[in-house]
Amino acid sequence: MILAFLQVALGGAVGSALRFGVGLLVLRAATPGFPLAILTVNILGSFAMGLCVVWLAQRGLTAWQPLVMTGLLGGFTTFSAFSLETFTLFERGQIGAAALYVALSIILSVGALAAGVILARGLWA
Repeated sequence: MILAFLQVALGGAVGSALRFGVGLLVLRAATPGFPLAILTVNILGSFAMGLCVVWLAQRGLTAWQPLVMTGLLGGFTTFSAFSLETFTLFERGQIGAAALYVALSIILSVGALAAGVILARGLWA
């Protein structure tokens, strides 16, 4: 179990550094104002998650999932995990559950961020 935590930590560090680097590259190439860097990272990470979940499973390399999927891709973008969970529900035929998961994730996550901002501004104003 400790090895899995170390794999996630190592992969997360590399993934976060990659996210930062890709973000800088995209920002230099794009005009400011629209969060194109995050959108790009989310799309790339979700695509890579799709490739990895199949590739690792087909080759019996699921022991690499903590390093690659949870760590590297999770550090690169947690949106890839969200995308995988949504697609898994969809693939199982749980269309309503997938739609609910998407709606709740977006609405509650943005709402929680807004609540945190409002609370912080009230506390430290």
